[in-house]
Amino acid sequence: MVTLPRTPSFRLDGKRALVTGASSGIGLGCAAALAEAGATVVMAARGAERLHEAAAAVTAAGGSAEPLVLDIADVPATAAAVAGTGPFDVLVNAAGLARHAPALDTDPADFDAVMDVNLRGAYFVSTAVARGLVAAGRPGSMIHVSSQMGHVGGIERSVYCASKHAMEGFVKAMAIEWGRLGIRINTIGPTFVRTPLTERTFADPERARWIAEKIKLGRVAEIEDVMGATVYLASDASAMVTGTSLLVDGGWTAD
Repeated sequence: MVTLPRTPSFRLDGKRALVTGASSGIGLGCAAALAEAGATVVMAARGAERLHEAAAAVTAAGGSAEPLVLDIADVPATAAAVAGTGPFDVLVNAAGLARHAPALDTDPADFDAVMDVNLRGAYFVSTAVARGLVAAGRPGSMIHVSSQMGHVGGIERSVYCASKHAMEGFVKAMAIEWGRLGIRINTIGPTFVRTPLTERTFADPERARWIAEKIKLGRVAEIEDVMGATVYLASDASAMVTGTSLLVDGGWTAD
């Protein structure tokens, strides 16, 4: 008699998830995906009005969502918020900032603003969530929305690339430290995703041509392309995956 193995569940019933940058774009998509898979999702973002509308939309679709006004660049406030609303079985950090310019024209204020969110904020929201899990004696899964630009370079993206390459580094180090505690941490590396924030890039013929040449599947990504990857990394289906990057880049980094 052959006993067949069973596919681990992609369901997240009974899990509590924190999604940052959740009021729009990729973050909103990730929040909706986790809620659809059964998680209770705390949706965090800076803008209160849009955030409450987003949380209401997830709830109206049958999910469980709570809004949390939060700027992850404010490290003490983030630590306090996570301590007060956690522990969280899942973290999806989709908060991010981009201020593109040629490297020779980089403004130090822009550099600091990008690093405060993409690196410093991302780093310390990770430790805040991990601290809650350790105190509760629970495992967990953390997912940072990085970028293909965390693996390659890009035109007028020196600061953004620096922040995402650094993110990939701290994720690997944290995975080594926290693995024995049952805490997994990974990144998702999307290519260009069609959102309101990227429409300006697609409207530039030169940039659009560069993007089209690099994506082997012949199209830009949609938010839905990131949602399945998020549920996979959040769930038991990825129980042996940590310290790595799941590239959703249409083959951009294949050559």
